[in-house]
Amino acid sequence: MLDKLEAIHSRYLDIEENMNKPDVMADMKRYVKLNKDYKDLQPIIAAYKEYKNIIENIENARELLNTEKDDDFREMAKEELNALIARKDQMEEDVRLMLIPSDPQDNKNAIVEIRAGAGGDEASIFAGDLYRMYIKFFEKKGWKVELVDFTEGTAGGYKEVVLNVSGEAVYGQMKYESGVHRVQRVPQTETQGRVHTSAASVVVLPEAEEFDVDLKVSDIRKDTFCSSGPGGQSVNTTYSAIRLTHIPTGIVVSCQDQKSQIKNLEKAMVVLRTRLFELEYSKYLDEISSKRKTMVSTGDRSAKIRTYNYPQSRVTDHRINYTMYNLAVFMDGDLQDILDALQLAENAERLKEAIG
Repeated sequence: MLDKLEAIHSRYLDIEENMNKPDVMADMKRYVKLNKDYKDLQPIIAAYKEYKNIIENIENARELLNTEKDDDFREMAKEELNALIARKDQMEEDVRLMLIPSDPQDNKNAIVEIRAGAGGDEASIFAGDLYRMYIKFFEKKGWKVELVDFTEGTAGGYKEVVLNVSGEAVYGQMKYESGVHRVQRVPQTETQGRVHTSAASVVVLPEAEEFDVDLKVSDIRKDTFCSSGPGGQSVNTTYSAIRLTHIPTGIVVSCQDQKSQIKNLEKAMVVLRTRLFELEYSKYLDEISSKRKTMVSTGDRSAKIRTYNYPQSRVTDHRINYTMYNLAVFMDGDLQDILDALQLAENAERLKEAIG
C-alpha cells in the first residue's frame, strides 16, 4: 500500500514541478490537463500523509513498549498502539477505494436528453414526467439547469427535450440515468382503463470542454429560424433560434430557448462539442460495458434500466434489482438513494477489476 502511495506522491510532485515550467504554462491545453490531474490527486496525497504518519506512530509505540519499564507508560503505549492499528486498517480500506480508477469525466457538467419512445402520446407525457422529476432533483442538488431545445408532444409532455446541467460532479451522478425508462399505467389518453406500457429514453453525456474537441468553424453550417412555442405559435418574429450542422459527421444541433441569437449559438456550440466528444467517449463506454455485468453507466442506451409501475406505486431498477414502493416521492425528485446504490454497485465492480 505504501509503495503505491509513494509512487502517486512522486507523480504529484512531478506535476507540481511541470506546472511551473514556462513552456507548460504557455500551452493552455496541457496546463489545464495537468491542473486537473493535480487537483484530482490532492485527496489521495492528504490520505498518504496521514497514513505515513500513522505508520511512524505505530513504530514509535512499539519501540516504547520494547524499552519502557514503567507499567503505566506501557499500558498507555499499548492502548495507543491498538487505536493506531485500528485507524491504519480503516485508512487502508479508505485508500483502497480512493485508488479505484474513476471515470475521468465524472466531475464534468452534463447534457441530458429525454426522448419519447414507443407508446405514442403516452410516451411523450411520460417523457414530460421524467423531465419534471429531474428538474426537481436538480433543484434539490442546487444545480443550474438550462433548457437547450425541446419539441412538445401533441397531447402534452415532450417528444424531445435537451438540458444543460451544471454543478458539482453532475455527470458522475447523472450517468446512471442513461437508458430506456419504461412506465406501466392507465394512460390519460385511454378511456377503457387498461394498464398500458410505454417508454422514454434518457441519454446523459459529459459536457465537452473547449480543450476536449478540436472544432473548426469552417466545418459548421449555421442556420437561423424563429423560435416556436406551444401549439406551434411563433414566440418571436426575429430569427433568434440556431441550427448547427457539423458537415464532416452530419450531426445537427438546435437551440431555441433564448431570445438572443448569440446566447442560443453559445448553447448550441456546447451541445455540438459534446456530441462530437461522445463519438470518442462511446468507445471508452463500450470497453467498460464488456467488463461490467451490471451494466452500470455503460454505452448501451437501448437497455431497459428502470420500470415505473403506477398501479403498484413501484420503481424497479433492473441493473441492481433495486425496488422501492413509493413512486410519488420518487417522481418528486427523490432519486438520491437509487443513485447511491448504483454508485456503490459500480465501485464494487471497479474494486474487483483493480484486484483482478
